[in-house]
Amino acid sequence: MENNTQISDQYDDEIDLRELFAVLWAGKIKVILLTALCAIGSVVYALSIPNQYKAITLLAPAQSDDGGGLSGAVSRLGGLASIAGLGLGGDGGGKAHTAQQIMTSWSFIEGFIADNDLAVEVYAAEGWSKGSNELQINQEAYDAENNQWLIEDDSGVVGPPSSWQLFEAFSKRITVAEDEQYGLVSVSVEHYSPQIAKQWLDLYISAINKHMQERQVAKVSNNIEYLKAQIEKTSITEMQEVLYTIIEEQIKNKMLAEASPDYAFVAISPSMIPEKKSQPKRASICIFGTLLGGMLSIMLVLVMHYGRQVIAVFR
Repeated sequence: MENNTQISDQYDDEIDLRELFAVLWAGKIKVILLTALCAIGSVVYALSIPNQYKAITLLAPAQSDDGGGLSGAVSRLGGLASIAGLGLGGDGGGKAHTAQQIMTSWSFIEGFIADNDLAVEVYAAEGWSKGSNELQINQEAYDAENNQWLIEDDSGVVGPPSSWQLFEAFSKRITVAEDEQYGLVSVSVEHYSPQIAKQWLDLYISAINKHMQERQVAKVSNNIEYLKAQIEKTSITEMQEVLYTIIEEQIKNKMLAEASPDYAFVAISPSMIPEKKSQPKRASICIFGTLLGGMLSIMLVLVMHYGRQVIAVFR
């Protein structure tokens, strides 16, 4: 009895499978037409997307000179060094890690865009003409003839994009990735224009190096002022000598920082103008669109067929 049931189930499955193929065969024209329409639509869509180019550079953390005399002198002061905030050890890796966090922050990117006047290129660009080497500007966002922004905020006021909108737009174009095994940092910028992609990348690396340089100079200057104040407060000759030694080392560190344009990162693979587009992947878009169209058309044919059967049952 059990064997008969299994044979019957197998027979029913075979009948259902045959019926399924019969339904698809009967609706083959619909499947072919809908798949073809999706394929054509995906091709049109892929061709309508402008090319983008990615400039890439590989960076290594800059090595810092720790100043051997500083460690010995500071160790003689004990807790005074901690109060002053004087760093002793090599901070090349920590400095580079801090720089990575800063260079992707909202405040740094906002300042970078403002300092280099990149708002239009960041937010309003929608393509690039290879023949004329000119950016194509979205006329609904920016009136190039009158140099006027046409962005409307939530309150209906027309003006330039907000700081957050610029930050989001720029963040989509830049990638910062660290190779933890070798300690190298890869930075890339993507834009419609290959020249602008390289230009932005070079400016971006220069900006973070300059920012970290000024940050260190300001820190050392504060340390020097603090140490000078401590000298005036103490009458102990030995402590004054130690403080002067520390000031001497701090002045040397300040001079080294001011003389180092590549303060945080050194490029070991400089950026080049990209010649091949990074996106869109038109072939992948067309293949995906065609496959999606085929699946949707098959589902549509099956739903229409079995839907009519269900309606017929309830009539």
